[in-house]
Amino acid sequence: MKKTDTSAQSLTDQDLYLFNEGNHVRLYEKFGAHQVAADPLRGTAEGTHFAVWAPNAAAVYVMGDFNGWNKTGAALKERARSGIWEGFIPGVKKGHNYKYHIVSKYAGFHGEKADPLAFASEVSPKTASVVWPLDYAWSDDKWMAGRGAANGLKSPVSIYEMHLGSWRRVPEEGNRPLTYREMAAQLPEYVKRLGFTHVELMPVTEHPFYGSWGYQTTGYFSPTSRYGTPQDLMYLIDQLHQNNIGVILDWVPAHFPADAHGLEYFDGTHLYEHADPRQGVHPDWNSSIFNFGRNEVRSFLLSSALFWLDKYHADGLRVDAVASMLYLDYSRKPGEWVANRHGGNENLEAISFLQQFNHVVYENYPDVQTYAEESTAWPMVSRPTYVGGLGFGMKWDMGWMNDTLQYLSKDPVYRKYHHNALTFRMVYAFSENYVLPLSHDEVVHGKGSLLDRMAGDVWQKFANLRLLYGAMFAQPGQKLLFMGGEFAQWREWNHDSSLDWHLTGHSHHAGMQKWITDLNNFYRSEPAMYELNCAPSGFEWIDANDSQQSVLAFLRKGRGADSMVMAVCNFTSVQRFNYTIGAPRGGFWKEMLNSDATDYGGGGLGNFGGVTAYDTPSHGRPHSLKVTLPPLSIVFFKFIGG
Repeated sequence: MKKTDTSAQSLTDQDLYLFNEGNHVRLYEKFGAHQVAADPLRGTAEGTHFAVWAPNAAAVYVMGDFNGWNKTGAALKERARSGIWEGFIPGVKKGHNYKYHIVSKYAGFHGEKADPLAFASEVSPKTASVVWPLDYAWSDDKWMAGRGAANGLKSPVSIYEMHLGSWRRVPEEGNRPLTYREMAAQLPEYVKRLGFTHVELMPVTEHPFYGSWGYQTTGYFSPTSRYGTPQDLMYLIDQLHQNNIGVILDWVPAHFPADAHGLEYFDGTHLYEHADPRQGVHPDWNSSIFNFGRNEVRSFLLSSALFWLDKYHADGLRVDAVASMLYLDYSRKPGEWVANRHGGNENLEAISFLQQFNHVVYENYPDVQTYAEESTAWPMVSRPTYVGGLGFGMKWDMGWMNDTLQYLSKDPVYRKYHHNALTFRMVYAFSENYVLPLSHDEVVHGKGSLLDRMAGDVWQKFANLRLLYGAMFAQPGQKLLFMGGEFAQWREWNHDSSLDWHLTGHSHHAGMQKWITDLNNFYRSEPAMYELNCAPSGFEWIDANDSQQSVLAFLRKGRGADSMVMAVCNFTSVQRFNYTIGAPRGGFWKEMLNSDATDYGGGGLGNFGGVTAYDTPSHGRPHSLKVTLPPLSIVFFKFIGG
């Protein structure tokens, strides 16, 4: 009889120490299911080594299709009262489905649980874990070697956010989504052609309820099998990298679903979540909240974060629902939450975890970026932990998004009364490193599409949307646009159907797509538009106070003395001729982009290629321009000199 060899997977005392201390950041190398190859020279058998944390279990078994789902056919042994159950099962190979049958010490609990560290899962609605190695031959060495520059704060980052299951579908085959590999044949070329620098994928982690869009995660180490294998997802990311497109993954450490096969009540106790529902149940989503004060839970989550950066070459992690992690009273009424030890509403354990998460990510992968979806005024979200910040690289500017969308939904006649909605952002714009997001959250739940939310008739809606996009690209900060917005989809996003790609055959929608393409290319080609995105010296108001005519004029500046772009926005339906704008330089200012150009579906009103500055002071500058402002438009001018 052949011996078994588990040496490659065995947990060491150092592993146990780091795990219990909350500092093990690569549990995926030891926990979960790891295949062991046969070694004829040593007389060892082929099989799989299993390891799972269940400290309150009286017994743990592996059940699966390899043993007829016999609940007690393959027992694991506890490792020296560590709470970790492990064992080698010969004959278990790649593709075998399995679960843990856990018999608790308490309350007569018997649970059939998916592996928390499984690398693959059955296709939903099935819920078993799958033995699956992660071997893959990457071809993205060039991208990986230089991605630090592409991800940096001084780089032009324009993000295309997307949901994998509803980008494109195959109506001839039951309206099924594209597979990872089918997307790899289409997505990189499309994103590259439109000029985006990065793709952000809504959670690819396995999730039982498709309608959660991945935000109710059960597989923190397992990509959803709806679209293919782990290697298929690696191939998609590899292809994006080979086209110089970065990949940001949504990651959800705030909460997890209460499905019976998942993490909740894992070993008959509240192992991963808080036992007190005032701390352990999320009122908005009826999901479970991680116990961030438990060291082993920290090790689990930190390992998940590094796993996607390590095994899947992710270039960034966008952390969902950070605000819900920071506040103990988030979405709770008085009496429904437990104060911290100082009597406050701050979740001290979650704050500490987020700081540790960012420290660990940047320590191990200094060339990636972390993004916080944080919707409150919590200070220093994107400031280093050593000065008391949370340590994120970037923060979503939800205030800009809300103010701007509300403003553009108003009839232009009334916009002069809400001018501060446009200007207020510059009071705080450099307090954080910001991303300006027009995300999926703005086109669901009855809100309508971005196009439909714009004020006015059809022509005005398109003009307002072009103005919105132009204003986003003109503002300091990185950019994010959800799929479908680039060609002005009319209906709001539906995760059960494809985007309305047929609209791109219509001139106004094709014009919007070209507008986004030209904005991306202009943004990436002009250092003044991105070099000082996170520095006050990169922005200068020319006139922020013309509320009566609803006009804004400002400069974006690069590091060079003459590196500057002027943006002028007209938020009314009135065309303005000989509008005076102060200029810091005399000479020729070339019209670089005009949202009213006929190529974009506009009326074609413009400045005949540019304007020359007069030696007449205006707006505190020694020179001035007389420009034509089309209705509901933004016009970009670049200082050429002469």
